[in-house]
Amino acid sequence: MIQHGKTAGLSYIGLGANLQHPQYGSPRQTLSAVIGALKAAGLEIVSRSSWYESAPVPLADQPWYVNAVVAVRGEDDAAALLAKLHRVEAEFGRVRTVANAPRVVDLDLLDHRGECRPEAAGPPVLPHPRMGERGFVLLPLQEIAPDWRHPVSGRTVVELIAELPTDQVTRRMTE
Repeated sequence: MIQHGKTAGLSYIGLGANLQHPQYGSPRQTLSAVIGALKAAGLEIVSRSSWYESAPVPLADQPWYVNAVVAVRGEDDAAALLAKLHRVEAEFGRVRTVANAPRVVDLDLLDHRGECRPEAAGPPVLPHPRMGERGFVLLPLQEIAPDWRHPVSGRTVVELIAELPTDQVTRRMTE
């Protein structure tokens, strides 16, 4: 799908954290520092959503997450951008253990310029395979890209939000 207007040429990155960081503090403070690290890594932050808090998905006995979405420019190749995100995660102490484990930082490449890349093509899979089912992605994305459409289904962000399960809790935080 070709993107037009404000969203053309942009990549969208989901930010999340639900554990205290030993150096940066709360998940929100940590994610603010992560945004600085993304800039230092050569990415232009075009926009950032508000901060959101969300219950873990799937529901689990762990702290709630702080989430946001940023729109960036600066990396032509999706695999190179994903590698950059993984380096920033590692700098902040992200250790991958089991799926859906609590974490000090999580960076997801949600959409890279509307590119569609199936799993068979190798990482990254684009758009992010579960982004259309996650309130903690869609609500912040709608805030910064209200005209965004899913590159595969063509569905609008508003349509995807309307189909979210009612047990997903995502709330905008006060700045």
